[in-house]
Amino acid sequence: MQDTKSTATKLINMSKIEINNVYKIFGNNPKSILPLVKEGKSKEQILEETGHTVGLDNVSLKIEEGETFVCMGLSGSGKSTLIRHLNRLIDPTEGEILIEGTNVMSLNKEKLVEFRRHKMSMVFQRFGLFPHRTVIENVGYGLEMQGISEAERNKTSMEKIEAVGLSGFEKQFPAQLSGGMQQRVGLARALATDTDIMLMDEAFSALDPLIRSDMQKQLLSLQSELKKTIVFITHDLDESLRLGDHIGILNDGKLVQVGTPVDIIMNPADDYVEAFVKDVNRTKVIKAKTIMNTVKNSNGIDKNNLVKVGEDQFIEEFLPQVVCTNASCEVVDKSGNVKGYITNKELQKTLTKS
Repeated sequence: MQDTKSTATKLINMSKIEINNVYKIFGNNPKSILPLVKEGKSKEQILEETGHTVGLDNVSLKIEEGETFVCMGLSGSGKSTLIRHLNRLIDPTEGEILIEGTNVMSLNKEKLVEFRRHKMSMVFQRFGLFPHRTVIENVGYGLEMQGISEAERNKTSMEKIEAVGLSGFEKQFPAQLSGGMQQRVGLARALATDTDIMLMDEAFSALDPLIRSDMQKQLLSLQSELKKTIVFITHDLDESLRLGDHIGILNDGKLVQVGTPVDIIMNPADDYVEAFVKDVNRTKVIKAKTIMNTVKNSNGIDKNNLVKVGEDQFIEEFLPQVVCTNASCEVVDKSGNVKGYITNKELQKTLTKS
């Protein structure tokens, strides 16, 4: 009975995705290079001395069910290598990858195929569409691989095509669509299989800025309804701040910081992260509730000169009024209850923090 309770407790406390002490070294004999990496030799030293490339260096993180986790870094930082470990397109040199408690390294070929078909879907940077298949056939491809009947997969595919705003284009071929429309097809295909986890590797990077922004809005809208667990790879900080519940930043294969968008901006872990965030417009990211003082700590507030703001409002929404009136802020919840205050001095300090 004790073992049963222990197992049940472990399952309840388990994250959707857990990556534990993962190393990935590319080269002819990666196992022999592993001790050098563990000794602390840099990626550059390993490459120069051995000809091997360090893809990931002792990466551990947890991703919770229903969240959008954004992994970002410069080119060569290891972010795409990391996401490909989750569905075993790449195997680690050492380490453990758990999906809902299952170590994916323990899956044989047959179980791995089933795992990929039913547990995870992937959206690629370059769309990955079949040029000889129509939109509806592309969207239904994953369902076809699952053995779903044509009538049923067409029904599901049309639902997802409508969800991404492509109604009327289901009979078109990819070459007849714009880049943004092709990426919508890729997103619809990932949604059609109804997997718990979506992997999105630089999914919007090939799009022009306006279409990219539109796709970000589309994803946010869909996620608000579907609550998928999404792992999103990008090199764009603004995109990561807009989409991510949590952000992990990689540098030379090492995970240097994990946190909420506000954590990353307000408390960068090192010079590398600080360089990323130095030009961020804080007013677009930080909400009133993040910097407010509680009602109990409201000494010194001039309550005759207050601007009322919602706790979930971003600073940019109320900053002009505060600046014009030199007022402090009274922060309220959706019911109008006072939750705290922000002095004008504190607001300026937040915006100028270096």
